[in-house]
Amino acid sequence: MEVIEQKIKLVVEESGCPIYSAGDEVIFDGPQLDKDKSGNFCMMALSAVFPFVYAARKGVITDAPLQCPDCGEKVVFRIRKA
Repeated sequence: MEVIEQKIKLVVEESGCPIYSAGDEVIFDGPQLDKDKSGNFCMMALSAVFPFVYAARKGVITDAPLQCPDCGEKVVFRIRKA
């Protein structure tokens, strides 16, 4: 079985965090964060979305909402193919 790694983007749908605004994007090119095409990305959000980004890269997830675990500053991302 061939494993296809895809470009994945996280799009901010909703944000109560000063780091993100609705519409911001974070782009993953395979295992790497595309720093040139991405906005800010904090470590709390990374810890929450990493398993889902990995699954999306492998084609298991194609479109899903994800939420940062920092309750005081809720951020909802949508994971998509880039």
